[in-house]
Amino acid sequence: MSAAAKQPEPAGAASSTAGSTVIKNARHRPRPLKLSYHLAVSNLPYLLLFPTAAILLHRLSHHTPTSLFSSTHSLLTSNPPFTITTLLALAAVLATVYLARRPRAVYLLDFACYKPTPSHTVTRETFMRQSAAAGVFTGDNLAFQRKILERSGLGQETYFPAAVLNSPPNPCMAEARAEAEAVMFGAIDQVLAKTGVKSRDIGIVVVNCSLFNPTPSLSAMIVNHYKLRGNVASYNLGGMGCSAGLISIDLAKQLLQVHRNTYALVVSMENITLNWYWGNNRSMLMSNCLFRMGGAAVLLTNRGGAARRRAKYQLLHTVRTHHGADDRAYRCVFQEEDATGRVGVALSKDLMAVAGEALKTNITTLGPLVLPMSEQILFLASLVGRKVFGIRGLKPYIPDFKMAFEHFCIHAGGRAVLDTIEKNLELSAWHMEPSRMTLYRWGNTSSSSLWYELAYTEAQGRVRKGNRAWQIAFGSGFKCNSAVWKALRTIDPSKEKVGNPWVEEIHRFPVEVPKVESVVDKAAAELAKEASS
Repeated sequence: MSAAAKQPEPAGAASSTAGSTVIKNARHRPRPLKLSYHLAVSNLPYLLLFPTAAILLHRLSHHTPTSLFSSTHSLLTSNPPFTITTLLALAAVLATVYLARRPRAVYLLDFACYKPTPSHTVTRETFMRQSAAAGVFTGDNLAFQRKILERSGLGQETYFPAAVLNSPPNPCMAEARAEAEAVMFGAIDQVLAKTGVKSRDIGIVVVNCSLFNPTPSLSAMIVNHYKLRGNVASYNLGGMGCSAGLISIDLAKQLLQVHRNTYALVVSMENITLNWYWGNNRSMLMSNCLFRMGGAAVLLTNRGGAARRRAKYQLLHTVRTHHGADDRAYRCVFQEEDATGRVGVALSKDLMAVAGEALKTNITTLGPLVLPMSEQILFLASLVGRKVFGIRGLKPYIPDFKMAFEHFCIHAGGRAVLDTIEKNLELSAWHMEPSRMTLYRWGNTSSSSLWYELAYTEAQGRVRKGNRAWQIAFGSGFKCNSAVWKALRTIDPSKEKVGNPWVEEIHRFPVEVPKVESVVDKAAAELAKEASS
């Protein structure tokens, strides 16, 4: 039986494979009362139209076809030139306004996520062993990293670049370029192979990488490697954090409104080699424990016809919110030197509070665009009750975004981020599964994590024609960005072997992720003991 044909099993069902417990999260289904209310409000226009149509038909039944024809004919022939001219002018005006205001549709042909080779695998024990062997971390901070790692939600098969795994580590510009080329070219080769698009047909290139910005740029590396045409519009976004992937999608969407009949290549990645922190500031050590190697390439187009028929998704909305004017939000993710002059990215204790505020702003903007009328009515009633009538005991109504989306791709920034969003949006384990499994299998791959999550959803055979997926990510600045996609066809997992890193191992997921997973490594413990003495 194919993955697409599998039926969800009860939440308690589980089996053991490859040393991990495979579980089955029951698919979320709305309560019958709420579903009935939603269907009634959604179909209200049709319910109101029915009596109007019945009255109209009743009145028309009193006329014969001959009398109706004669009435219409006399109306048109009473002043033929004026009537025809007026109708043509009105039609021309309406067509012009419609065409001028209608944005060009943007389609996602396909995407690919990079899967490093087994030589890059880093287990929790390998991480601790490399950290201890570096000889720069104090015993207390090695214990701190161990504690973070044990509670991080990361599994035993995440990836590091060679420069960090080497003994001794050798971070340098050459190794950083090698990592960037492996990730970018690996993902791009796969997406071009999947779509059959020729590199010379690409008219727009947008690359985002927050912390590695060499000269020539990463976008220039792509132009050179694939020998793109001379008039390609290329952009390189840096320093924009984990939400930069959706900023790149939004930029590509805006460019596709101007550049006709072309393809846009979006590449999202982060570079670990030169951004591993070698100091003892704990707020900067967090990133060492969470970030891992990865990247994704996405091919968008504004072409119709055959390209539209081959496309997987249509981009419906992008919403960007920025809290950079607030100093607390601006500094909650900040790259700087520590007391010893070593550069790292400090994560503030205010991060979760800032992320919550940014999420609230983003969904306030997104809600009216995507929520069904049934949810908007409940939200408005709650707001009026509290603000207008002053009903103190009335709690603010949290819109049910599960009525607007079938799939959620939430940036796998860490377990705490996912826990907070799951609680605030009242999502089920089934909805959170792609994000939690991405964090477990790949770690925090920064802006590309959203695409590993969508790839997981496809590999599980969950994407059906007409489904809507919500991608939401947070980034330094502080920013919260969203993208909404509509599936144009049902995705068959058996045809996703190229570019989908989950397909060959999806039978192992989802797994139960313990709250704490102990790191057992005698060699690392001995080195930590020596470092503390």
